[in-house]
Amino acid sequence: MKPVLPTFPRLSLELHPELPTSEAYQRFESLILLVPEGQRETLAPLPGAEFLRRRLADFPDKANPVLLSPPDGVRTAVGFVATGSGGFQALTLARKLVAPLLEERPARIGVVSLLQEPAAASAMAEALVAAVHAGLFRLPKITREPEDTLALQAVELFGNVGTPDLSTAEATAEGNNLARWLTHLPGNVLTPGSYRRYAEELAEREGWDVEFLDRDRLEELGAGAFLSVVQASPQRDAGILHLSYRPAEATARPFALVGKGICFDTGGTNLKVGPGMLGMHGDMQGSAVALGTLLALTRLGFAQPLDCWLALAENHIGPTAAKCNDVITALDGTTIELINTDAEGRMVLADTLALASREQPQAILDYATLTGAVVAALGQRMSGAISNRRDWVEPLIQAGERCGERIWPLPYAEDYDEDLESRVADLMQCRTEGAADHLYAARLLGRFVAEGIGWVHVDMAAGTHKGGLGHIPTDVQGFGVRFGTEWLRWLAGQQPMAAEVSEEGRS
Repeated sequence: MKPVLPTFPRLSLELHPELPTSEAYQRFESLILLVPEGQRETLAPLPGAEFLRRRLADFPDKANPVLLSPPDGVRTAVGFVATGSGGFQALTLARKLVAPLLEERPARIGVVSLLQEPAAASAMAEALVAAVHAGLFRLPKITREPEDTLALQAVELFGNVGTPDLSTAEATAEGNNLARWLTHLPGNVLTPGSYRRYAEELAEREGWDVEFLDRDRLEELGAGAFLSVVQASPQRDAGILHLSYRPAEATARPFALVGKGICFDTGGTNLKVGPGMLGMHGDMQGSAVALGTLLALTRLGFAQPLDCWLALAENHIGPTAAKCNDVITALDGTTIELINTDAEGRMVLADTLALASREQPQAILDYATLTGAVVAALGQRMSGAISNRRDWVEPLIQAGERCGERIWPLPYAEDYDEDLESRVADLMQCRTEGAADHLYAARLLGRFVAEGIGWVHVDMAAGTHKGGLGHIPTDVQGFGVRFGTEWLRWLAGQQPMAAEVSEEGRS
């Protein structure tokens, strides 16, 4: 049975500036207490404070969080929050607080904040809402068994929760859940054709314009880089899907999101072996994150136009598959010598970036699970970013720190191009051997971004992290929706950054 595109019901969220009474406690099956680090005495005004004091005395100061079962039967998670906590730290603590409570299947969770520092209080409130949405969401499972759903209906927050931006927490959670849902679907369910139908169904629901450039159209355009990847595909369902969000009365040039959507990657002629083939249905996660970011910004009423370009394809092996040393011509006329057909992501992205550039967007943000080299460089706890704008390096770091999806910029230096020189074409697709493939991939991709357009490429090292990461409890992360929302809102002047980032950095 084919999974149905999910809907995302809203939780009831209530904020109460006062601390809860004993009667209020009776509404909850589960409770979260946010306590300033090193200040357990702040628990004194709460009902059951003496019990909490005695039980917490059994735990060392570094125990965080602490799970308790008070006499009243309300399962309680206590988190100790350091001054200035926010971003990744807040999201991680939120996941550790929320996960064991959701296992109890409560209908209502109460949150009591004893924090004095407004920024930390707001950050924790936002993080808890994000963690609840991530924990409640069920990834698709192909089974005859009824779907396991959790009963949580409401979260009530008491005390000092600052001025949290819960609308952004919920919008990015919805976008992230969509990205994780798509990425988790098996490759025989999420094909380029079915992916397109899911996206078009979502577009109709959200009011986006849709254009699909199929293989016939891409052949007319001369998109040889993209077509070299799909020429052995048994189905002609590959193509580039263009979704457009156009808010009323917006006249500015659009921003652009681009995503790698390889629904399964065999490696082509350079066939993957052994366990390297496992998980390759998730090689489309970049496109899912681009789509999830579009959804989140739509939910937030983003004030500027936004285009989303999804490169939907499969990389197959067969008699007509592209071969090493073949020379193809990309959409912009660049000739490329193929070196490794398992480096297919940069090929589909090259033509997709060229198409996006034709619209002269204000800026381009692309996502891709592109190279193993970036995982070797950074591990799987943050993702790499490469930009053609040197003055965006510090803003990229800050955007990642603010939203909790951490990004680390990597170099984009011209002399790397010398190693991509080909004897039979304008350039080689990648090096024949050696390290730093993530940097060479970015140098190739940057050639297809038109001059004058600011571009950020996110190589998603943190797209998957075993056991969860930040507020996400699953291996599949959907990394990048929070970051993309933060980044594009900053570029559009809708989101402040730290004071040291100049206005010139946006221009």
